[in-house]
Amino acid sequence: MADDDLRCAEFVETVTAYMDGALPAEVVRRIDEHLAICPPCRDYLEQMRLTVSRLGTLPPDPVSASVRRSLLAAFRSWKAERPNGADGS
Repeated sequence: MADDDLRCAEFVETVTAYMDGALPAEVVRRIDEHLAICPPCRDYLEQMRLTVSRLGTLPPDPVSASVRRSLLAAFRSWKAERPNGADGS
């Protein structure tokens, strides 16, 4: 495999950015070359596109006012526990 060859695992890691058009031209070129020779990755891309298309048409689940207040309180509490925006990593 040449140094410039893209592996399937790399494609899977970048597929959403690829679909969003958020990758540099050189990475897109490598992905396009990989897709030209890799039927499983082409199938994976089509499955991802279909999933996004179908999920985009689902109506949002309603959230009750009490659940919304509880979630917002939990997020505020969690954020307040983190000094200077530290994320614990």
